[in-house]
Amino acid sequence: MPSIARCLSAKICVLLICAFAAGSAVAAPRRVAAAPPTLGPDERAFAEEVASAGGPSSSTVLATLSEAQVQQSILDAIARPAEAKPWRDYRPIFISDKRIDDGVEFYRDNRALLDRIGKEYGVPPEIVVAIIGVETSYGRVTGKYRVLDALATLAFHYPPRAPFFRGELKQLFLLGDMHLAYPIDELKGSYAGAMGWGQFMPTSIAKWAKDEDGDARIDLWNSLPDITASVANYFAEHGWEPGQPVAARAQPAADARDLHPEGLEPVYAVQQMEAWGYAPLTHVDAEVASTLLKLDGEIGPEYWLTFRNFYVISRYNRSPLYSMAVWQLSQEIANGAAEATP
Repeated sequence: MPSIARCLSAKICVLLICAFAAGSAVAAPRRVAAAPPTLGPDERAFAEEVASAGGPSSSTVLATLSEAQVQQSILDAIARPAEAKPWRDYRPIFISDKRIDDGVEFYRDNRALLDRIGKEYGVPPEIVVAIIGVETSYGRVTGKYRVLDALATLAFHYPPRAPFFRGELKQLFLLGDMHLAYPIDELKGSYAGAMGWGQFMPTSIAKWAKDEDGDARIDLWNSLPDITASVANYFAEHGWEPGQPVAARAQPAADARDLHPEGLEPVYAVQQMEAWGYAPLTHVDAEVASTLLKLDGEIGPEYWLTFRNFYVISRYNRSPLYSMAVWQLSQEIANGAAEATP
């Protein structure tokens, strides 16, 4: 029979172990979940607006919004866009050997589809491929955020662009089953709420996305026909001009006029640009409308004449750096695909 001392010793050990475990549990850091939004007057007015526009009932909208989570990382990300970098730092992000090689492979593997889409919409296949490459690395990185979280966070907690994102959140609720292949609370996308391989915002899905495979829904994640046709249609609807130039490097004369165009819309004939001292290094019709773009290149300033099709690319993303990256990547892909063709 055990002695009283041994029993007491055992009991003390058990108590110490329990106390230590309890202390460890208290000391362990808690995982703090993102906070659900506070549903106040703004959210209630929004829900009524959606319902009045023919969307779900206001109670349904509020129930969905109550499941959204405000994400500080979304607010942090939108405050530091990559387009804030100079061209010499921005270009290597998208014009890399891997992105070029992957683009050539993507084009080669889907050549029949891409060539058909190109002919159907009048947009070069390499432009479609380059957009998908820049946006999501050919479908590999489509976004980690719930679209509902992203749009709700920015619509109600980011005053600088709240009206824009409120409009996109509204459109998300108004998209029907054909336009959304998956339930709203399951959609994943970028920190800004862009979705699929081509990173379409809800408004872009409503206006320009295509059901190319004919299955009565638009799937921008798992249907290559829908994905590629939607990107091509976006460009076609924004005025892409088949067979026309996109951009041409220019060599400024010593006495070139100091120009600072306010936007990317082409408003000066090439011959006028030449008269001002900016001659394109490749042949371009003298009557074609153009404008001047100056970039901070790796070895100094780069001067470019850009044309209507460059402006069309900028409708996808307003940054001139983005448009130039898409165009240059598309040229590398086209050249690589031509070399890979037997």
